[in-house]
Amino acid sequence: MKKNTKQDIIQMVEEEDVRLIRLQFTDVFGMIKTAAITRSQLERALDNKIVFDGSSIEGFVRIEESDMYLYPDLNTFRILPWRQHRGKAASFICDVYRPDGIPFEGDPRHILKTVLKRCKKMGYTFDVGPECEFFLFPQDEKGQVTTLTHEKASYFDASPLDLGESTRREIVSTLEEMGIEIEVSHHEVAPDQHEIDLRYDNALVTADNMQTARLVIKTIAKQHGLYATFMPKPVAGVDGSGMHINMALKREGKNIFYEKTNPMRLSNVCLHFIAGLLEHARGMSIITNPLVNSYKRLVPGYEAPVGIAWSENNRSPLIRIPSSRGTETRIELRSPDPAANPYLVMAVCLAAGLDGVERRLMPPGPVGNNLAHISEQERSRMNIGNLPQTLGEACLAFEQDSLMRKVLGDHISNKYLAAKRQEWQDYNRQVSAWEMKEYLYKF
Repeated sequence: MKKNTKQDIIQMVEEEDVRLIRLQFTDVFGMIKTAAITRSQLERALDNKIVFDGSSIEGFVRIEESDMYLYPDLNTFRILPWRQHRGKAASFICDVYRPDGIPFEGDPRHILKTVLKRCKKMGYTFDVGPECEFFLFPQDEKGQVTTLTHEKASYFDASPLDLGESTRREIVSTLEEMGIEIEVSHHEVAPDQHEIDLRYDNALVTADNMQTARLVIKTIAKQHGLYATFMPKPVAGVDGSGMHINMALKREGKNIFYEKTNPMRLSNVCLHFIAGLLEHARGMSIITNPLVNSYKRLVPGYEAPVGIAWSENNRSPLIRIPSSRGTETRIELRSPDPAANPYLVMAVCLAAGLDGVERRLMPPGPVGNNLAHISEQERSRMNIGNLPQTLGEACLAFEQDSLMRKVLGDHISNKYLAAKRQEWQDYNRQVSAWEMKEYLYKF
């Protein structure tokens, strides 16, 4: 892959008549943040001289240490194709640094880069392909988002049943135009629900692409009079949205999860990696499933995993091994949802898997049956645990997992855990419509 230089960037900005450059970074909770500069300030940005107030970003720093610097990653430079009025706009994805030139320990991108360095020292590279699901909801006569819909489309349905097909097609075309390769896109199971799968790439590139994809999805949806949401379970009684993570380790470009002579044609490294994911599944749930609402998706009956188990091609457990082998051998983790911070998700997945590899952990045997049809007694006999059922339970599991806290570091661990505990407490203090309907007249 070509490495951009400062001069390459300056030349592209001039040739493309770029007038506005967005410096993009991601906060602890996965929210995209940007600072926009004009072309006149480009060289200052390329010299890492753009400062912002870190104390105003949730989960970053205190007011007495607020100055933070944005370091653009030159290889993430992209022209934004939907803004053409009075010159074009472009963007960089940035790393966040302290004034002394040290990477900020609260930058999620830095956390992923740190785990990838460890992976490289072990002789591996880590490739990831996410499957991003989301809803495209209509707006009512007042312009407010509504989950009420006339759409009747379901899995793989096409137009005219799929009312969002033209929007999804434009999203995919825009992403491809920006250099983000898409494997497949289609309507999902629930009305108004869609999926776009990003092509495998290095985990850092993929996390960057995932954040760009979120921005593109929301922007194009708005242009079509729709609202795109990555909320995991916006509608009761239908499937929620996931962000399945497909993973593979490579050594010198060769997929080392594949082993022709081993059972199921999976290498021992692959089995160790699976075992690591299973061991830390509960501890990393607060990252892979970060909202109160996330746990309303992780319930039986809606194609989302509940049991901590793995299978060869059974979609009910936490981990599935798709049937493809050879260069396409991969592990699919099915619990993450699209509200999660992709940098942190990929960091904890890699750290958990490498822990299994280093300790040579072996998973229990694969589960062949649909876990939804196995009794709790039978599950207990098979030693199949469950993912957390609430955000509160996930907070406790994270606190008890020393590896997860070590991977994220004290700064993010403490800030993130405190925020999620507060979110859980705030939720528990609410009186829901269900409670009013169930109890008001009964008692």
